[in-house]
Parts: sequence; structure tokens; C-alpha cells
Amino acid sequence: MLEIRWHSRAGQGAVTGAKGLADVISTTGKHVQAFAFYGSAKRGAAMTAYNRVDDKMIMNHEKYMEPDYVFVIDPALVYTSDVTINHKDTTKYIITTHMTTDQLIASQPKLKGKEVYTLDCIQIAQDTIGRPIPNTPMLGAFMKVSGMYDMEFFKKSMQRILAKLPQKIIDANMIAIQRAYDEVK
Repeated sequence: MLEIRWHSRAGQGAVTGAKGLADVISTTGKHVQAFAFYGSAKRGAAMTAYNRVDDKMIMNHEKYMEPDYVFVIDPALVYTSDVTINHKDTTKYIITTHMTTDQLIASQPKLKGKEVYTLDCIQIAQDTIGRPIPNTPMLGAFMKVSGMYDMEFFKKSMQRILAKLPQKIIDANMIAIQRAYDEVK
């Protein structure tokens, strides 16, 4: 079973991102879960979202997991939350930050020895979508790091998911996804 944990603040789109990823995956015949855990429901509060993916029905509904991937879409949470909790030796971290990977690891010793990828999803979202909602850039980075799906398939699936939005916003999200895919290190 593949498990993903998202660390973000309410209003940054982690729940929408987890549900969008689940929607894409569900079209490929896999079983999937997407859910969130909120402490406080107000914008800006720290929160986590989760995905599980498997070839068979998923009976586990607990929020506790040993994630294969950890997405951190608010850079401050690397310092204020333990994003490494319950990790495996093979857990991969995709973290939005303006720092290089080496600078980030030097500033947060808990990341030392871990497989960490960085990019500035917030800046990408601001530049492309016009709002600091970094969920779709994070998914673009995930497609690069995981190799889960071909990028064109993923973008086409995301266009379907975002179809209720104005075309201008859909196009901006496609640019954000591609840019994150290209920029993750």
C-alpha cells in the first residue's frame, strides 16, 4: 500500500490536492482514500491530509501511517511540526521552500539522512495562478519524484477535475504543475 501524508495550513489546498490526486488514481482501477485531520477549522491553522493507494480494497481508516511520501506545502511546518514522525527509511519528502535542499537539511537536522526534494510551490502558485495555493504544484513535483504517471496523462486528468473552474484558472494550474515538475530537485 502506498501512503502519503500532507502537512499544510488550512486554506493552502491540501485537502483539495489529496482529493484531486485520489480522483486521478481512481480512474486507473486502484483503490484510494483521501481524508484530512483538522485541529482548528480556521484558515491558517496547521493540518494534515492523507492518501492511501492500493490494488485491493483499503480497510484501514486510521490517520496514523508510515508514509511513503510526505508533502510539506507550508515551509514553516518543517520547524513547528514533526514532519518525520512515523517515517520509514524509504520515505521521500517533497518540501516547499525557497532554500536549496542542502540549506533546508542544514537548518532542520531531523531531515538529515532522509531523501528530500525541494521547490518553491508557493512562489510557483503565485507566479502562475496568482494566489499562494501550492497544492497543484506539489502534485506536479510528486509526479516527477514518484514517476507514478506520465505527465500528459496526469495533466489531462487534472483538467477534468478542474473543469468547473474558468479556463484561465485551469490553464494556470497546468502551467504550475509543469513548472513544479521541471523545478523539483
